[in-house]
Amino acid sequence: MQILPLIIGCTAAAGCLIGACICLRRKRYIDDLPTSKTQGVFIGLTELKGSAESESPLKSYLGGIDCVWYLWKVEEHWSRTVTYVDKDGTHTRTESGWKEVAAGGESPPFYLKDDTGVILIQPKGANIHATTSFSRRCGRSDPLYYGKGPRKNVADTTHIRRFHESALPLHTQLYIMGQARERRDAVAAEIARDKASPMFIISTKSEKRLSGDYTIWIWVWCLLGLLCAAAGAYFTRITNFAHVLPEQFVIQGEFFPGNAPLEWKPFAIAGAVYLAVLTLGWTWTVYNSLVTMRNRVNQARSQINIQLKRRADLIPGLVACVDGYRKHETDVQQLITGLRAMAQTARENEIHGYSTELAAVAERHPELKANRSFLALQNSLSDTESRIALAHSYFNDIATFYNTRLGIIPDRFVGWLGRLSPQALLQASELERQPVKVKLAP
Repeated sequence: MQILPLIIGCTAAAGCLIGACICLRRKRYIDDLPTSKTQGVFIGLTELKGSAESESPLKSYLGGIDCVWYLWKVEEHWSRTVTYVDKDGTHTRTESGWKEVAAGGESPPFYLKDDTGVILIQPKGANIHATTSFSRRCGRSDPLYYGKGPRKNVADTTHIRRFHESALPLHTQLYIMGQARERRDAVAAEIARDKASPMFIISTKSEKRLSGDYTIWIWVWCLLGLLCAAAGAYFTRITNFAHVLPEQFVIQGEFFPGNAPLEWKPFAIAGAVYLAVLTLGWTWTVYNSLVTMRNRVNQARSQINIQLKRRADLIPGLVACVDGYRKHETDVQQLITGLRAMAQTARENEIHGYSTELAAVAERHPELKANRSFLALQNSLSDTESRIALAHSYFNDIATFYNTRLGIIPDRFVGWLGRLSPQALLQASELERQPVKVKLAP
């Protein structure tokens, strides 16, 4: 029995299934990860939306536009006639193609800006979906031919070159998904490449469009895999049938596969096996996705605890600083009492802002307002309270995404099989936000 076509068909179908599962996993990352604010970015996989900004914008090489990233290349066309000899004699054929003769670009760090502030982006290693800033084909009579391209031509050149450039224009809206980490030069977060991160995308496409693109590729891979499985079953049947060939399927000593009777059983078996494996792969991908979401919910809760601890550590310093001024003032005494009470409960899962009260007391006491230590602690407390509010908001967002997945069909069945339970939402109050000040180019 000849099974080589079946093995090839099954291998190709398995490869298509793997491609479909990868696209499904990436689509769910995009769909299930809530968009964070730049001020609320902590550590871990993060989704952001905002405008591309820079303190020192680039000028693209070909298009000459203001941008934060660009990549360009020049290709030259060649054509030649090749002579070869075979059993039928001497023949000639024409070969042609394009060869890259020059390329370049710049990818320095840049900022992503939203309504809460900015965050540093390290674009190296990212999958970048940029816009086409320049695209042109010309001959050597055009000044562009040698003006932006090399003086030396390739062998067998036709003296036609094409110039292409992609860029991320300044102020353009971007969608970014990547790993957040602590900056080395400042106490702040940045988005950069991480080998352990499942995705690092910088795209001018919207979130909805990226999700739609992955949906199309999921269907393409699934249908292509089904065709490969069916083709493997068909050619295995034809190969085996040819070895026990009835005379009525032989015409002038040659076998014609089209004359063989068509049987649906091999195709039905191949299709059923393929769909079973596809269902198993889908279940495996969805379950892993739900577990990942549950871990993100737990991570979001831990970030709240980190910020609450940071606030608790700040309050004793504020107490000592304020206590040194106007001890006889009633309002200062009340503030100190409130701060000490807050220090005892600061690590509890609640938000109670004191930054407004601190600012009011500072206005009434010029000596206190002029104290640098007090102002630094006051700003740190205000920033921490804003981070707590953002951490609460992010937790509720990711928990809502997770609970929604567990409530809709068919994810609900996978969650039931994995004994995954919904997460309760937390109550959070709105606090004032202090924007990060960065001098950006107009």
